[in-house]
Amino acid sequence: MTVPATGDGLKNLEGHTEYDIVWPWTKPGGLRPGSTAVLRVKNEAPSLPFVLPPLLRACDEVLLVDNGSTDGTPEVAAETAERSGRAGKFRQTTYPFDVARAGAEHLAVHELSVHSLAYFYNWCFAQVSTRYSIKWDGDMVLTTEGEVSIGDWGWQVGDVPSILRVPRHGLYLADEHHGYLDLGLRNAEEWGFPIGPDFVFTKAFEWEIRTTPVGVRSIGLPHGLCVELKYLDGDEFAHWTDPESFATSYRNKRKRREWEVFNALQEGVVPPGVHDILAPEGTHIVDYVTHEWLPRAPRPLQVG
Repeated sequence: MTVPATGDGLKNLEGHTEYDIVWPWTKPGGLRPGSTAVLRVKNEAPSLPFVLPPLLRACDEVLLVDNGSTDGTPEVAAETAERSGRAGKFRQTTYPFDVARAGAEHLAVHELSVHSLAYFYNWCFAQVSTRYSIKWDGDMVLTTEGEVSIGDWGWQVGDVPSILRVPRHGLYLADEHHGYLDLGLRNAEEWGFPIGPDFVFTKAFEWEIRTTPVGVRSIGLPHGLCVELKYLDGDEFAHWTDPESFATSYRNKRKRREWEVFNALQEGVVPPGVHDILAPEGTHIVDYVTHEWLPRAPRPLQVG
């Protein structure tokens, strides 16, 4: 099934009218210039103090949609935005329905259910009022270069429909001063999209996917601009129905790599392509990697 982007929006099967989708390009006043980073989060309180400040500096607006956090995520997000001095660029709202995990659960849920990944994403991005949106995760941290690059993208593309690909590298955290940066995989997913009827979310085999017209310009940023935080003492794969399938997945090279690296590090083995990094005393490992280690690494960055 493909989500129809015609008309004013979509109604969900359960009849929760307050969570019907109204397409933002049909709303009075239309869309304004700029870009909005959209974070769909659940229990990301430890990461947000690193994630939000550079994103708030880089984007015209940051929208956080909380999906049932129990760790104080909304409060941490609001406090972080306030401390950054850019609370006026920050909005947050809630989506109160359980959303299917990627994989088998996702496949079993109708695309127009409030529990569907596709419906959830379409609802989140329907809250955007700028011409561009960036699909951002609650554990992705921009480096110094990345912040500048994302900030430039918004005005460089203007009104020309363009897709932005952002490479990111897993940063596996052992503690506040010790981490492992994975540069062993080339990965540059599509994250930035225009807001419009040609760019909506639909149901794919394992997760949601954003529709893209043929011939749209694609802009790829260089490596070394973003890291994805992964906690070695956490449940990194809880959002998947069957995480162990990553070990043998032939369709998802990135997830297979994450599974291999995470489990190897838990066993005390540092795989090829992974850098063992210690931050100087008094500096958090995330700040060290994003502000110093990656920006100072020789270019072109050696990525496997």
